[in-house]
Amino acid sequence: MNIPFLDKWRKRHPSEPGLRLAAAFEDDPVGVGELLSECELLRSQAGAAGLELDDSPASLAALDQLPPRWRDDAETLPWLGNDAGLYLGTVIVRTVPGTVWQVLPGGTPVVRLVSGREIDVVAAGLDWAVQGTPELSQVYAEASET
Repeated sequence: MNIPFLDKWRKRHPSEPGLRLAAAFEDDPVGVGELLSECELLRSQAGAAGLELDDSPASLAALDQLPPRWRDDAETLPWLGNDAGLYLGTVIVRTVPGTVWQVLPGGTPVVRLVSGREIDVVAAGLDWAVQGTPELSQVYAEASET
């Protein structure tokens, strides 16, 4: 059965979370950028360690110096890595001129530099949380140079 308005509704209200994020980003990039910057779990864990995250490059270096106690919790680890990547992206977007959030069609949030290069900050955050490398401050330094 062909119901034209339903097809239109489905395009505007996709069922997959990544597609919903991409659609929301198209409608309100600033609002989605603010949502991406919340990073509640990371901010909570950092606060418990005595570190206030102020969206500065110095806070990335301070995060790199924290003992990786989160690696003991396999359930929290991917969520913390995701937040670390989003926090990295937030710092880059707020401090590197011309840099913006971009949500790829599949729903992956990336940071697009003025050069056109895209950084998958969530992947970088997950690598940092799991392995400790690359350091968040190192990814930031590379992004701020281009």
